[in-house]
Amino acid sequence: MMPSTARALAAAALVAAAAALALSVDGVGATPETTCAAAAARDRRVDYGFCVSRLSHHHDSPDADTWGLAKVAADVGVATAGDAVYDIKALLATKPPGDAQARAVLEQCQRLYDAAESAFAEAYDAINRRDYAAGKGKAAEAASLARRCDDAFARAALRPPPQVARWGEESAKIAVVCTAITDLID
Repeated sequence: MMPSTARALAAAALVAAAAALALSVDGVGATPETTCAAAAARDRRVDYGFCVSRLSHHHDSPDADTWGLAKVAADVGVATAGDAVYDIKALLATKPPGDAQARAVLEQCQRLYDAAESAFAEAYDAINRRDYAAGKGKAAEAASLARRCDDAFARAALRPPPQVARWGEESAKIAVVCTAITDLID
């Protein structure tokens, strides 16, 4: 009889092997579920539930192979950063002019998320042309830009509004997903 740790490792290896098999032959048969499972098996930072949820809701997912799902992840990053810009603009529109410090941090975050949106778009373009190293680099850059927004609030000793904090977390998660899926085809 195997110890419980050995059984868990054996089960994880079987899941990873099944996911890898499903992703073979240039990704034919890839689904968000199998791709996210393989990505999570390869990179422990991948949140499987988040990955499946975000990829499954994208209009290109049903017909995508692994390469296509890497592009979908980058495109989800574009949308996430774009949503952050939209929410920050709305916050700035309601922020009283007397709250100069909070306004300055929000304006900085708006610029950072605008740049993150561009970085995710560049990740998409790089993956599309099969320049995987550049795609992963741009996804990492986008996540770094989102973290800089969180850092700006911390330096100002301010708590970020909940929607801004949410976009920072989601940007980081989708960047990890994009990189891990790209690693499956790289």
